[in-house]
Amino acid sequence: METVKTAVHFTDNYLISPTNPIEVNLIGAGGTGSKVLTALMEMSHSLTELGHAGLQVRLWDDDVITEANLGRQRFAPSETGLYKSVALINRVNRFMGTNWKAETQKFERNNFGGLPENAKATIYITCVDNVQARFDIAEMLKEMTNDRNYRNTPKYWVDFGNSQNIGQVILSTIGEIKQPNSEKYQTVASLPMVTDEFGELLTQSEQSDDTPSCSLAEALEKQDLYINATLAQMGCSLLWSMFRYGMTQYRGFFLNLKDFRSQPLGLP
Repeated sequence: METVKTAVHFTDNYLISPTNPIEVNLIGAGGTGSKVLTALMEMSHSLTELGHAGLQVRLWDDDVITEANLGRQRFAPSETGLYKSVALINRVNRFMGTNWKAETQKFERNNFGGLPENAKATIYITCVDNVQARFDIAEMLKEMTNDRNYRNTPKYWVDFGNSQNIGQVILSTIGEIKQPNSEKYQTVASLPMVTDEFGELLTQSEQSDDTPSCSLAEALEKQDLYINATLAQMGCSLLWSMFRYGMTQYRGFFLNLKDFRSQPLGLP
């Protein structure tokens, strides 16, 4: 009787034993992104305590803090009017003594169609509420797969997305990740991008009303209070397991917070 091997993806070796902090581009500093940043702060400190080089995060967002952001997003009343990315990064750097960076612009092509400055990183995390932005970012990441000889070569993309009570986190590889030979496991070198596998679903599920909310009450009609925080914790737990254990059997999950159900997404 032939034994069916468990499918796993082994984390790229550079993430396990880097010579420098792993460069991360976190795109979006709103309800989910602001909480993902806190989780990355905790993750980086924990990694360094375990002898790892930790993380070097660059946060991208061109939005400014309004009163409607207070409460659901991780901002204080005194920060109203500041750029979200600057307020969050300054807070993390003061709290942990890090030197993480803020970009007060969108992660998008420049006027000449080229990649934005400082676009290169090993890990990309997107917390955007616009489907077209995901497709644009996916195209840029695919373009970067042609250049794989540098320390900050793009390797992974983690996408967070949600509506009012439901959401998902999807892990993708940027190109193939070299896998070790294994007699015990069926190794998976490539994980499809969310835009390739669920592109049609993303397009259908996009909310027609993407105008900014004028109050917290209005914002809560679009996204409930704890959907972002729950996604951030669960999604960063997936990333943490890749660092901590060097492998994963899952590439994400779907979450329905209204009835407290989550469904893991296995490897292809």
